[in-house]
Amino acid sequence: MRERTPTDMRRTALAMLAIWMLALVGLAATDARPNIVLLLADDVGCDAIGCYGGQSYPTPNIDRLAATGMRFAHCYSMPSCHPTRITLLTGRYPRRLGRPKWGTFPSNEERATLAQVVKNAGYATAVAGKWQLSLLGRDLEQPHRMGFEQYALFGWHEGPRYYEPLIYENGRRRDDVKDQYGPDVYSDVLIDFIARNKDRRFFAYYPMALCHDVTNDLDAPVPYGPRGRYDNYREMMAQLDRVVGKVVAAIDDLGIRGRTLILLTGDNGTAARSIVRVENGEYVREDVFSLYNGRRVQGGKTQLTDGGTHVPLIANWKGVVDEGQVTDDLVDFSDFFPTLAELTGGKLPARVTLDGHSFAGRLTRGEKTARRWAYAEAAGRFWVRNQRWKLYNDGRYFDMAADPFEKQPLDTEMLSAPDAQVYRDLKTALQLVSAFD
Repeated sequence: MRERTPTDMRRTALAMLAIWMLALVGLAATDARPNIVLLLADDVGCDAIGCYGGQSYPTPNIDRLAATGMRFAHCYSMPSCHPTRITLLTGRYPRRLGRPKWGTFPSNEERATLAQVVKNAGYATAVAGKWQLSLLGRDLEQPHRMGFEQYALFGWHEGPRYYEPLIYENGRRRDDVKDQYGPDVYSDVLIDFIARNKDRRFFAYYPMALCHDVTNDLDAPVPYGPRGRYDNYREMMAQLDRVVGKVVAAIDDLGIRGRTLILLTGDNGTAARSIVRVENGEYVREDVFSLYNGRRVQGGKTQLTDGGTHVPLIANWKGVVDEGQVTDDLVDFSDFFPTLAELTGGKLPARVTLDGHSFAGRLTRGEKTARRWAYAEAAGRFWVRNQRWKLYNDGRYFDMAADPFEKQPLDTEMLSAPDAQVYRDLKTALQLVSAFD
């Protein structure tokens, strides 16, 4: 064996130094991965949020998140809750998955969810609040199978969600929450989870009960709250903003705000009506109108209009996302999957075609998202759109800047040359999603 020379030893030292430097770079990259807190409000459109022009409900905590982070002007959901959740957790549109039946999740997709991807990247995972992907009492393991190590979820269409809530936690029904307010139970569970995992990476998903009205298809009405009736929409909005502030304050108190990306969005537009009481065995509803940028509008949930699909999206990551930004980038709910996979270093499922486009580059590098059109569907109808133009599968075409309430479809034969090109591009996109069936 040849004796090592000083030159050999220098080369070895340099090689070891290079390896050590690469290890440090890798460690730094790993450490740069944020904790994720995803807050999904229920039945809350842009018209209900102050920083989006909502004037009916004070939302100081939510507005503060936007003022110290980034607000997306063009985020679009499905017009109702179940298909939005399917899209969020799979990164694919419901029509590509065969339009899963209401209250179900495709069993063959359970091992390829967003939570599974993040969990496989080394994150602790938890969900608390509204599930709606099964009747939990019949399948208490489903959240675990789908990648959530811990869960605390109310029994959707099984019991109350607000007062005297029916809550399943990690495979059992809780018997200690009868005198508690559901949204505080869900948020307390997640805050405890965050505190226990503050020294590692975590994904805390909070699909809220607020501001959906009470369950109305049980044998007997669910209990009233302390007001002797059900909370109205204004009162639920106040609770929503309070709980958001409570979660953010807990993150601050734990000293992990700079390592935590907080995302706040909504599953569909504001409800048009909300249950407030029961009289003679019948549920009494009141209309929900909001003052929005100076106009009185009724909630549009279940409709494919902006009232049903235009939802808030706020991203707050102290020290990374610059304060006070507003972006016109398009986002739809298929985008959360690739975005969080990129941010957490998660590996995307093999042989799966995602519909989503990551907006991580917008958050971390100021790069415009690759999305050129957004999509939403309901009851066999669907549309594609960009920031201004919107094309339905029945051929109706709208200039949303000039006609935000979709009063008069355009004559596509009369479009200017540049506008006609946009129309052709959206028509191509419409044909693309039509082929998913």
